[in-house]
Amino acid sequence: MRIILLMVVLLFSSFMSNAAANVDNTKKVLAIVIDDFGNNMKGTEDMLALPIPLTVAIMPHMTTTERDAKLAHSRGHEVIIHLPMEPKRGKKSWLGPGAITTDLSDEEIRKRVEAAIENVPYAVGMNHHMGSKVTENERIMRIVLEVCKEKGLYYLDSKTAGKSVIPKIAAELSVPYLENNMFFDHQYSSKHIYKQASVIVKKLEDRSPLIAIGHVGITGDNVVGAIKANIPEYEKHAEIVLLSELIPNSVPLY
Repeated sequence: MRIILLMVVLLFSSFMSNAAANVDNTKKVLAIVIDDFGNNMKGTEDMLALPIPLTVAIMPHMTTTERDAKLAHSRGHEVIIHLPMEPKRGKKSWLGPGAITTDLSDEEIRKRVEAAIENVPYAVGMNHHMGSKVTENERIMRIVLEVCKEKGLYYLDSKTAGKSVIPKIAAELSVPYLENNMFFDHQYSSKHIYKQASVIVKKLEDRSPLIAIGHVGITGDNVVGAIKANIPEYEKHAEIVLLSELIPNSVPLY
């Protein structure tokens, strides 16, 4: 009986070793973030219906903020807050309600960040909408990241500013931090968007994990179409993951 049991154990061990040898360890890692949900933007439904995990950035205090967050969560996507922040160029009116601007007091900034977090159900992280001016401001970003730490959120720097202070302050405060690597649609033409979507596999050769940001809204339909057309190639070459899966285990989400 012991001999038979030993043979079974050896056969099982051999099977597991062969299975492990067949695991494809060459795949890269890709996280796709989609901004500008929350205001019934073009492409919303089709984007959330894509058969891959997405990280969905939702603007607070908008007409469909709660609906989009609940729908995204129900479909297995990850929700983060897309906090509107003042840019170097553009009108404040483009930002929407609850925006973080450089003329606000410390108390008002904290109040608005906390209100945004409360307004977006299921949020586990945050990035910024526009924000090129604010993300270079140490006073403001320290408050934003302090609130993120208190609420247990990670932060994604969309990299809309050349001199972002977010990496420095996030490191000081031990806030889990990630950086965008590319945009699908920083140019609006469908040709450019499809080109960006198709070169992701090439970019993965030089960088993994890779974080790519697209949008619903003006470019929404094209971004959906471009991602959908490239899903087979993405899945062939990479594991598509939620953004929080890229945070090292040594940096806990509180």
